[in-house]
Amino acid sequence: MRTLPKRAAVALSLALACLASCCVWLALPPQAAEAMQVVRCTGRPNSDDDPTAIQGATQSRITLETTVDEGEGVDQLVVHVPDGTSFGTDDLNVTLLTGDDLMTRNEVAYDLSTDGQDIIFDFDAPLSQAGHLNIIIYDVYFPQEGGDMQVGATYTLADGSEHEIDGIPQITVVGITGPEALSQWLEQQEWVQAWNSNTFLHLFLDPTVLVTSFPVVLNGFFMSVGVVALAFPLGIPLALVLALMRLSKFFLWRGIATTYVNLMRGTPLFLQIYVAFFGLPLAGIQIPNFPLGVIVLMLNSGAYMCEIFRAGIQSINKGQTEAARSLGMNGFQTMLFVIFPQMFRNVIPNLTNEFITLYKDSSLLAAVGVMELVMYARTIVASTGSITPYIVAALFYLVITLPLSRITRVLEDRLRGHRRSKRHAHAPEAAGAEKEVAAR
Repeated sequence: MRTLPKRAAVALSLALACLASCCVWLALPPQAAEAMQVVRCTGRPNSDDDPTAIQGATQSRITLETTVDEGEGVDQLVVHVPDGTSFGTDDLNVTLLTGDDLMTRNEVAYDLSTDGQDIIFDFDAPLSQAGHLNIIIYDVYFPQEGGDMQVGATYTLADGSEHEIDGIPQITVVGITGPEALSQWLEQQEWVQAWNSNTFLHLFLDPTVLVTSFPVVLNGFFMSVGVVALAFPLGIPLALVLALMRLSKFFLWRGIATTYVNLMRGTPLFLQIYVAFFGLPLAGIQIPNFPLGVIVLMLNSGAYMCEIFRAGIQSINKGQTEAARSLGMNGFQTMLFVIFPQMFRNVIPNLTNEFITLYKDSSLLAAVGVMELVMYARTIVASTGSITPYIVAALFYLVITLPLSRITRVLEDRLRGHRRSKRHAHAPEAAGAEKEVAAR
């Protein structure tokens, strides 16, 4: 019997608490509803390679769309553009989309001002009609390094209260290199547009492709120089051995060297590359492309340098050998300390020409997929449709060949001058000998 009053007391307490809560809630001033919520925030894709990518330092735009509730007066909107991003305000598009399908476009009158990265819209009349407020900012250039760009927005209602729009999605921007940024800048220049309006100039010397292809082709330049820098020195000892074999009195050595030299010099290097790169794998011999390219060029260059060394050895007067033997030197010592030093001095111009030829012939490795100078240029040509990367590759070849050609001419002139001075030095001795013979 005692439990009934207790239960009744509890129920009465709960009822009084609910009544008090309702009274407090009714006594509070009305709160403004959230007038604006984000619908979307996007950037315009601007990449030629990826139709969905947004690149830095490339012209784009920002589209921000938010909701507007019925009866809520939005008096001011401030859009914060991500730091480091440049933008234009001449062609801003501000539209209120209304209707059940949001297809009715209503122009919005406003006063525009900017404060750093903030774009401030002061509406002539507070926005009170339900719909979506769509803002498009043109001439947007995100930072070159890219990253996740965060757009911010705050708004002020007619009653003076300020609110922030939460949940605005970030815009992912892909960073680009300095040359790519320069290329994008050049595309906007009037003189470049006028230059590229000429079909020939656009195909063979497009400034925008020139600046982007230069660093890529530079990688191929280093690869080509690396191949030749290894193949040429490795070919020198091979050529010396072959030259000595060709000068040997033993017919077997002479026959082996002659056969090898005739075979390598008598067949195209292009064919030798194909045999090595496609024939060896069929035979079960797997060698990576780079070292295999070095080996093929070494074997080919060794055959040509063999003939250079053989002619250089034969150009040394036999009296040098006889003098060395009279001093007690054996054949190996005579060749190493007497013949070779003079021979190398005489053949340096020819060796320089062989290095130039080998450097240019390294372009044939592009046919089998070795990423050298021409191969890098070819990949850019395939993606751009412009021949400009090949022109850049030609410039890299000239960087090596022209100075070396000049050095070769200087060496040849010095060699001719040295031989001429030797002839003049021996002339008085020869004249004295002739007089002595005549006197006798």
